[in-house]
Amino acid sequence: LRPSGSTTILIPVSSFDGDQFVVMATKKGFIKKTNLQQFINPRRGGITAITLEEGDELINTILTSGHDVLFLATKKGNAAKFSESDVRDMGRAATGVIGIRLELNDEVVGLEKVLPRSTILTVTEKGFGKRTREEEYRLIHRGGKGVTNIKVTEKNGNVVGILDVQEQDSVVFITRQGVVLRS
Repeated sequence: LRPSGSTTILIPVSSFDGDQFVVMATKKGFIKKTNLQQFINPRRGGITAITLEEGDELINTILTSGHDVLFLATKKGNAAKFSESDVRDMGRAATGVIGIRLELNDEVVGLEKVLPRSTILTVTEKGFGKRTREEEYRLIHRGGKGVTNIKVTEKNGNVVGILDVQEQDSVVFITRQGVVLRS
C-alpha cells in the first residue's frame, strides 16, 4: 500500500500508442484523467501533470484504458466505485473534477482500478484489514459521498490504504517500526 503523501509515484509504460490514460486522485477528493500521449515529450525540467489546490496533494496515479471501473477510499471509511467514463479527458494543467465528496476532516487515502471478480483490501492504522468483493460495492456516479467501506472506530483507527487484490495475491505490510508481515 502506498502511504498517503508519498512523494514519487512510478508508472511503468511500455508504449505511448493507443488509448491509455493517466488517472490521478488527490487528498481533497479530486480526480483527473489525461491521455498518456500528453506526456510523450517532457522538458528537461519536467512538465506539469496536475495543478493542485493549496494544501492538496497527489495520493495515487494509475494507468487505465478509458473504460475501467475506479475506486476511491477515504480515511473515515467511505468509498466510491464509479465508471472511468464519468471523468472526462483533461489537459495536463487542469485540477480535475470531484471524484468523491468528503465530510469534515476526511481525505482520500486510495485510488484503485477495480478488476472483475477481485476484492478490495482495506487496511486501518491500527492493523485491521478487511477484504470485500468488488461486486458488493454498488456502482455510483462520480462526485457522490460514496458508501460505507469500513466502520472506523477507536479500536481499528482510520483507513490508511486500499488495494485491489486477487485470490492468489500475497500482500506484504511494513509497520512504522520496520516489522514486515506477509499475508
